Amino acid sequence: MSRRRAGQGLGYLAEDASERAVYVVSVAAELAGMHPQTLRQYDRLGLVSPARTRGRGRRYSHRDVERLRRIQSLSQEGINLEGIRRILDLEARVEELEADNARMRSREAVVQRIFAAAADGEVQVVAPGRRSRGHESRRPEPGGGRPTNPADVAPGTSPVSTALVPTRSGRFPQR
Repeated sequence: MSRRRAGQGLGYLAEDASERAVYVVSVAAELAGMHPQTLRQYDRLGLVSPARTRGRGRRYSHRDVERLRRIQSLSQEGINLEGIRRILDLEARVEELEADNARMRSREAVVQRIFAAAADGEVQVVAPGRRSRGHESRRPEPGGGRPTNPADVAPGTSPVSTALVPTRSGRFPQR
């Protein structure tokens, strides 16, 4: 039984394979289903920007071939080349914005963490709107005593002291 590895067939591309400029004009044209002169025209118009060799020859990546297929599809729908350029620019901008949005959401998740201290001093991360799960038997009672039996803790309550946890406004609660 042979195992396929990265680089053996399109379904097994290495992580950076889509970015590697390896196809000459004739191969890229065949993969995209176009005439080689069409690829040269699209390069001149700026619709696709293949890498260049030292001798100024064009080298297309798998991503470039996919872009050429997208251009061909839009062209067959009756969209002119300027319209295609605008569509591709907008699609690229949407990708950038989605990546920025994902980065900001991950940053927000870090910023939105709330830390709470249990009665025993253990610090826990609590999701917004949730209560920490601490040691039920160590919950301080309103009178200052500690329950010795987990059954003595009121159901639906948290053993975490929120006296030092800031509210959403960033202020500490007043006593």
